[in-house]
Amino acid sequence: MNFSWKAMWNYKCPRCKEGDMYKKPFEFTDPLKMHKRCEKCNLHFEPEPGFYFGALIISYGISSWMLLLPTLALVLYYDWSVNSAMLVTLLLAGSTYFTILRLSRSIYLHVSMRYDKSLENSQNAGDKYDNTIF
Repeated sequence: MNFSWKAMWNYKCPRCKEGDMYKKPFEFTDPLKMHKRCEKCNLHFEPEPGFYFGALIISYGISSWMLLLPTLALVLYYDWSVNSAMLVTLLLAGSTYFTILRLSRSIYLHVSMRYDKSLENSQNAGDKYDNTIF
């Protein structure tokens, strides 16, 4: 199957585009509670321990630009004080924290995985992923 922006944005399985990556309902105490496998196609969502450390880079990139540009615009273009701009930045960061956290994991899984279709029905979770990326 092809890459899907819609599946990535809605936290769906990168293979079947139907199963949910995260458990519902959302819990503030455990925002990253994921299913171990896709409910529809049985895809293993954590191919190896520490797989999602790469999502930290994506999260950092998204949040730094998302917070830097409005702050600079408020200070340099609208002549706000730095303290006022920082308050807006903190409010924006707090309100988007969980979304960016989950989205970065979804992006990382969707972008970094290629699948070997001949191994799709294999019961060994490690066999489902092609070991070469790109």
